Amino acid sequence: MQFKKGEVYKRSLIHEEYGGNRQSGISYPAKHDMVFIFTGFSGEEYGYNDRWEHGYFLYYGEGQEGDMELLRGNKAIKTHREKGKALHLFQKVSKGFVKYLGEMEYVDDFVEEGRDTRGNLRKVIVFKLKPKER
Repeated sequence: MQFKKGEVYKRSLIHEEYGGNRQSGISYPAKHDMVFIFTGFSGEEYGYNDRWEHGYFLYYGEGQEGDMELLRGNKAIKTHREKGKALHLFQKVSKGFVKYLGEMEYVDDFVEEGRDTRGNLRKVIVFKLKPKER
């Protein structure tokens, strides 16, 4: 499956072909050199605030309660280049369907304060990503 920018895909078909977590916002299939990140409409209720800012996509790491840590999917984003993995960004458009926004590259990350699903303040990891230049 070759992803085309702007095309809409059924998320379950992406995972049937590549594997990886079907529900998490960050999915890193074990048998393929890629990391999938998914952004969507319901993020703010879970303490996420993904957004475009000055040409960069600011993507909140994974973890719904307590301080976020640089583990699992968060680590996969930060280390994708050194591990030779492509970082693909998708946006939820409707239940089960995602729009491909393009291949991204990790630039930096920072910590800001945010709320978790219980409304408690916590430290959230925000990844600064840029579209990959061809």
